[in-house]
Amino acid sequence: MANIQLYDTTLRDGAQREGISFSIEDKLKIAKKLDEFGIHFIEGGWPGANPKDTEFFSRARGLKLSQAILVPFGSTCYPHSQAENDPSIRALVDVEPKMVTIVGKSWDLHVTQVLETTLEENLRMVSDSIRYLKSKGSAVFFDAEHFFDGYKGNAPYALRVIEVAIEAGADVIVLCDTNGGSLPQEVTAAIDAVKNYDIPLGIHAHNDMELAVANSLAAVRAGVVQIQGTINGYGERCGNANLCSIIPTLKLKLGIDCISDSQLAKLIELAHYVSEVANLSPDSHLPYVGSSAFGHKAGLHISGIAKSEQSYQHIDPERVGNLGRVLVSELSGISAVVYKARQQGLDLVPHSEQAQYVLKQVKELENQGFQYDNAEASFEVLIRRAQPDYQPPFELIDFMVVVEKRRRPPTAGEELLSEAMVKVRVGGETIHTAAEGNGPVNALDAALRKALIQFYPSLAVVELADYKVRILEESQGTASRVRVLIESSDGEHEWRTVGSSTNIIEASWLALADSLEYWLLRRGSR
Repeated sequence: MANIQLYDTTLRDGAQREGISFSIEDKLKIAKKLDEFGIHFIEGGWPGANPKDTEFFSRARGLKLSQAILVPFGSTCYPHSQAENDPSIRALVDVEPKMVTIVGKSWDLHVTQVLETTLEENLRMVSDSIRYLKSKGSAVFFDAEHFFDGYKGNAPYALRVIEVAIEAGADVIVLCDTNGGSLPQEVTAAIDAVKNYDIPLGIHAHNDMELAVANSLAAVRAGVVQIQGTINGYGERCGNANLCSIIPTLKLKLGIDCISDSQLAKLIELAHYVSEVANLSPDSHLPYVGSSAFGHKAGLHISGIAKSEQSYQHIDPERVGNLGRVLVSELSGISAVVYKARQQGLDLVPHSEQAQYVLKQVKELENQGFQYDNAEASFEVLIRRAQPDYQPPFELIDFMVVVEKRRRPPTAGEELLSEAMVKVRVGGETIHTAAEGNGPVNALDAALRKALIQFYPSLAVVELADYKVRILEESQGTASRVRVLIESSDGEHEWRTVGSSTNIIEASWLALADSLEYWLLRRGSR
């Protein structure tokens, strides 16, 4: 099977996802990362369509890419205009590209009802645009927009558009499932009709039926040599074909060496980098790159991977830079607890009293609203506390939180004041501290740190990164039990802890105490 060209359109099509707005600096950084990963073509945007994309290509001239080719995107000229006079085409030429991608209509419905022109005029637009760009020294990728819908609606015309593009000198014909409404068998049938033209073909699939990856892979099997997609599947509506799923499948399942092994091992790094730049949380359930992609919760599965990791994993997660995870919950058996403990560097003997005790604690606490599959730091603390010789770095004696509404001078209005008082024991010494905060949890956090930092100065680097509250029993209203999940960070690592109670302050305290205790244990209580 021929090698595959990887064409990334995260910087254009991916940026059309709701909630994404890349700056020019963002786009330059992502382009560098895509190049390092091994992407062959990077679609940088639409010069002339907006000032940002025009400036991006201007600044990208100084971008040192090791192998990737930066490709501008545009459309065919307007109806009844010449390509050489069309501002959109001129903007593409001004970039002085080695390669350019232009999109043209291949569905007769779009020609007559959206462009509001004739079928013949659309053919002229396609031909004139490609010929002019070729005359300027650029290779041309022609995106046949809505090709699969056009082929189903009027196959002779859709094929005629392709023929005209080829006659004009297009170097690659990219067949687009723009509405994302095609099935894999429809994709392969249409490709079979086109591949007789003896020109390299590409696929550009959208994900409106959750089939963009399947359609892209079906297209490869049918003979296309270029796959267009985005990192994490970002894109308009339901997104584009997800290159983070396509690339490892090509390499590990179809044996197509589109990138090197070392580059593939950086897949999760790339996925998370792009999501961070896009200011979006990584999707934990994405195939290959999600944190849950190789997470195991069922006792039967965990028992299996403890004996043979391939028994419940379709690949070695390290091939894509990921890790296998065991999620401990009320569904777990003793093997899950032991396996998870070993992953965290703790020796827990199978079927020992200690292991049985930990399992019992997990089941009882999850019945009370705790949840450990996403709070691994709390689970580690739970195991350590079960050890007979365990000495906690601190112990809570009691705490009190006061929230007061104060009236300030007449012209200043009112203010809320939260104050927490905490009494803890460290070694043989009892410390009683108080602190104010902008809320009860912040005040509690401040008071606890104030007490502990006297003994553990390094705690100063630990910060609360995220705080989530979930109501577990909606029927009880404000008396419902709640679960609090806290994410903490020391600037280098993140960890999550959990607390649950009918009192939100107590639930917060339990999660907060676990967070600091976990960090101190990991640091050797320094």
